[in-house]
Amino acid sequence: MNTTRKLPLDMIYHWESTKANALYMTQPLDGGKVVEYTWGKAVDEARRMASYLKSLNLPDKSRIGLISKNCAHWIMADWAIWLAGHVSVPLYPTLNADTVKYVLTHAECDVLFVGKLDDWDMMKPGVPKSVRCISFPLSPPNDFETWDDIIAEFPPLEEKVERLADELATIVYTSGSTGKPKGVMLSFGNMAFAADGSMEVLQVGPDERMLSYLPLAHVFERTFVELASLYAGFHVFFAGSLDTFVEDMKRAQPTLFLSVPRLWVKFQQGVLHKLPQKKLNLLLKIPVVNTLIKKKILKSLGLDKAKLAGSGSAPLASDVLDWYRNLGLELLEGYGMSENFAYSHTNKPGRSRTGYVGESMPGVETKIGPEGEILIRSPATMVGYYKDEEKTRETFTDDGFLKTGDKGEIDELGRLKITGRMK
Repeated sequence: MNTTRKLPLDMIYHWESTKANALYMTQPLDGGKVVEYTWGKAVDEARRMASYLKSLNLPDKSRIGLISKNCAHWIMADWAIWLAGHVSVPLYPTLNADTVKYVLTHAECDVLFVGKLDDWDMMKPGVPKSVRCISFPLSPPNDFETWDDIIAEFPPLEEKVERLADELATIVYTSGSTGKPKGVMLSFGNMAFAADGSMEVLQVGPDERMLSYLPLAHVFERTFVELASLYAGFHVFFAGSLDTFVEDMKRAQPTLFLSVPRLWVKFQQGVLHKLPQKKLNLLLKIPVVNTLIKKKILKSLGLDKAKLAGSGSAPLASDVLDWYRNLGLELLEGYGMSENFAYSHTNKPGRSRTGYVGESMPGVETKIGPEGEILIRSPATMVGYYKDEEKTRETFTDDGFLKTGDKGEIDELGRLKITGRMK
């Protein structure tokens, strides 16, 4: 792996200077319209917003919240926060008011970006009165300062701000399924290591296309869409809504598509609703028709250009994996968690094993503890939990391995299988 690792801001400056006019993001609007952002435009807007944030004279490394569905402004706001010398705190766009209040209060957020949301009226009571809010163009109606007004007023921040590898970049709050959400502190160095290793595994380049629709507040999407595109320089498309998802897929024609089991199953069910399995089996047995049917099905899903497809967050049933494999699409399962920036294990083309989440990604050490717990160590592993040194100590072994809380076993080729949870 790269020993002279570039940090996220280095990559922003790189694309700003080398491909300013190349398309970076495509954002759908109502009525089937889209707005496109070149690298130059995206960085310019981020620099202007960074100027505004600097004008607020917040203490260095202040926490700034982001609550929105995925959109181009989510990524530009993240960059602006970094450029201004602060720390981003993403919130899931489905949180209730109590959790919104807990996260913003615990992180001591001074500012909150508010974007595309379905239930803002339910969330809004959770935002403390002291928090300054800025609205994205696609946000629900509100009386906040707007992104467009701010970038029209403020000039771009000119300098090449330097943020060090060990500086905090973001605090990602876990879903809180077992108590209060925990703030996972991740550094620019964590990000750079995860991005570099992901590039090595995925073998992606600037000509890829990805559709961003899984929450950017989750490290999975943050690593494999925001960071991957930032490091490889490829084109990111955003989804408009569930109603437009099929059209969004066809517009993007993703070459890389990462999803979760429920969506892979939904895709499968949609195909079988129109073409029952028995009929599909018969057609696949006819040599002349076989290839045409496979291409037609994948094209109907927007996946005919996909050279790599993955699944994460939960195990995918073996019959579903086999079904896609029969169509010529190998789904690669992976494993990761907020605490290691979703950078841990993945299956590789031609080396996947059903029921296993794959091999350690580059630079990841894995071992099984005395009680069967999966222990992981890598430079992508979190700095610790925000304001919780005791929980941080409990989560690491004496030699620095992260206790995942999952039980597992490793086969002779180094592939990991999750066998349960620690009690």
